[in-house]
Amino acid sequence: MTSTRGRIAALAGAFAVVAGTTLATPALASTGAGALAGAGVEAGASAGGEAPAGGGITGQAPCPDAPEFTCGTLTVPLDHSGATPGSLDLAVAFTGNTKAPKGDLLFLTGGPGQPGVPTIKQIAGKLEPVLKDYHLVMYDQRGTGRNALQCPGLQEDMGSSDLALPRRQSVTDCATALGTDARHYSTADTVADIDLLRRALGDRRLTLDGVSYGTIVAKRYALAHPAHVARLVLDSVAPPQGFDPLDLAALPASARILRAVCRATGCTTDPAADLAATVRRYGNGAQILSALTGYEFIDPDYGGVPEILHEAAAGQPAKLQDFFELVHREVDAAPAEDLSQGLHSATLCADSHFPWGTTDTPVEGRAAALERARQRLTTEQTWPFDPATATGLGSLLVCLDWPREPVPPIPPAHSMLPDVPVLLLGGDRDLATPYELLFQQAEFAHHPQIVIVPGAAHSVQNRAANPAGRQAVYDFLLK
Repeated sequence: MTSTRGRIAALAGAFAVVAGTTLATPALASTGAGALAGAGVEAGASAGGEAPAGGGITGQAPCPDAPEFTCGTLTVPLDHSGATPGSLDLAVAFTGNTKAPKGDLLFLTGGPGQPGVPTIKQIAGKLEPVLKDYHLVMYDQRGTGRNALQCPGLQEDMGSSDLALPRRQSVTDCATALGTDARHYSTADTVADIDLLRRALGDRRLTLDGVSYGTIVAKRYALAHPAHVARLVLDSVAPPQGFDPLDLAALPASARILRAVCRATGCTTDPAADLAATVRRYGNGAQILSALTGYEFIDPDYGGVPEILHEAAAGQPAKLQDFFELVHREVDAAPAEDLSQGLHSATLCADSHFPWGTTDTPVEGRAAALERARQRLTTEQTWPFDPATATGLGSLLVCLDWPREPVPPIPPAHSMLPDVPVLLLGGDRDLATPYELLFQQAEFAHHPQIVIVPGAAHSVQNRAANPAGRQAVYDFLLK
């Protein structure tokens, strides 16, 4: 078995080739992944019993805000085990070419907490060159969109952010409002919903295109239902086991990214050193990381950030405070219908493994376990931030006080994806899902194709000004 360190080094070599290509004609670097064993993933779906194309989607009619697409409803059980009664209606939207030669292309949005249906027109525009060959389908994950889980206090505190700091009362109020049904909003539930959607569409195999959290869902579906996956596009890649609550990839990646944008824009300071000094001076690392992660959606060059950090490091934090307020106002503020923090919290708390274990761990011992984890963290793991940053991030703190509940199993860390074509796409300015994660995840694809787009931040297909990533997706899907 090839070591993980050695395989990542080999895959990073492929990245160097991609990044050096002419961007107008991006290369797809094909690299073989080592034969790492995977076992014990979610059970596959039973064969047979497929519905005719779209036949299981009720109420089909032109979408109210985009009549060139068809909208309908997929009804799924609240609890796929059948132990808890009830059902959920999930909104679905799709293009009209139900007999597309390459079948259904299911585009999976991020979060968790973002709906899909409201963005079908935008996504169809991005994917227009492949839509003669594919039937584009989007849906609202349970707990999102028109049926978003509502937690007003938490929504006010965090909006669309993963990392913004919540008030403890907001967490308590949200958990109380959701009650015991919160356990039915895990990624495992979403995977089961997708297989019902596949059957309703009457398709044997799906092509999945996931962005950010959508990459987690896509890989979890592929592990659970390998026979029902044709190919995978993974954009802004995260592990199928879920996001790291300590964000130990993003902390050191911030130094790489800030220094890269400094070189590209001609700044004369060392923003990584200034960031470290600012965190030491003010102890506000979690707030800075949250703001930087949000700001990449405004400006992947992080314009003005090196100067702001330089002043803060010298004891002048006024512009840094303005920066925090700008990101909260322009990026993070969002209603639950755009990104439900109730769903976000329920999913992350059900899915994640924390320093205290899982959400099935008694609440009383979690804070002490978190403090022990902070004491074990090293400068190498967290610089230019500090250990308190890693243990003080919003998505972790939400789950610190989340009520104890049973949690579903997750795939083992070394589970191999099925042997289907896999494209992994990332931006070299992405702090939310740094490309270090992409190279780690490429280990678990049999013949991964890797594209890193220079100058691009999070969500390459949707947001990058550079067209190289989208062209790579077109080439991959039309093979």
